[in-house]
Amino acid sequence: MLTEVGKFLRKLRIDHNEILLDMSEVLNVTPSFLSAVENGKKSMPPTWYNIIVSGYSLNEQQITEFQEAIAKTQSSISINLNDISDTRKMTVLSFARQISELEDDQVHKINEILRMKYKGR
Repeated sequence: MLTEVGKFLRKLRIDHNEILLDMSEVLNVTPSFLSAVENGKKSMPPTWYNIIVSGYSLNEQQITEFQEAIAKTQSSISINLNDISDTRKMTVLSFARQISELEDDQVHKINEILRMKYKGR
């Protein structure tokens, strides 16, 4: 079953006149792995996000669409907390515990802060 991420990646490939092999080379994976991600048999590796955004020079609207596709496709995430401060760990864990209790406007504000940080790169 084609996932939202799969639809986004496939459309991106088509828009760039690429086949699975072309995009798989950009992502440094096999075409079969890329196909499995598109079809929901494998999860998209988190490292692909930055590769896709920069490698395909996504504009702001495309980045938003990509983020929405990821959000619709993912059912869970894993975060490596090994190399961050205790304060940041507490922030991540607090956020994870309380996300469902936040008001929509609070979530929107957090998203804006994070988007501004990404644009600053």
